Amino acid sequence: MRPGIALIGRLACLLAVLWIGCPALPAEAATTERIVVNRFSGVAIEGFDPVGYFVDGTAEQGTAEFEANLWGAVWRFRNEGNRASFLAHPEVYGPQFGGYDPADIARGVTVAGNPRFFAIVAQRLYLFSREANRDAFAADPERFLYEVGKRWPALQQQLSQ
Repeated sequence: MRPGIALIGRLACLLAVLWIGCPALPAEAATTERIVVNRFSGVAIEGFDPVGYFVDGTAEQGTAEFEANLWGAVWRFRNEGNRASFLAHPEVYGPQFGGYDPADIARGVTVAGNPRFFAIVAQRLYLFSREANRDAFAADPERFLYEVGKRWPALQQQLSQ
């Protein structure tokens, strides 16, 4: 066997051992948008109906039949009534902090919220990147919102317009 081929084989084995043996690092969603959207479709909060959280108390998918464009994002709804409610009061129904996780913002980073992990506090919608963040926030929202208030303006400036 030629030395070059043997060396490539050893390197491939070493990389495979390192890849298999290393613990998985947590993946954080990264975006540079003021509203969390799908970068290919422009759809906000993965197409979930933001009004549905208030009306039904659950995370429900909207449809392309009932869409609205606002804040540079496409929003989807389950019906025309939800669409009209959102357009009349987007500041109420839209996710706070553009859909970024307030627990992560309180730590000084912007991580996209997952629309399946949500909380409504003081008639405002918050999305979280993981269930543990939602539970911690729900236990003491005032503490998190105080920290977010200190960090969000600077983080928001870093997001694209």
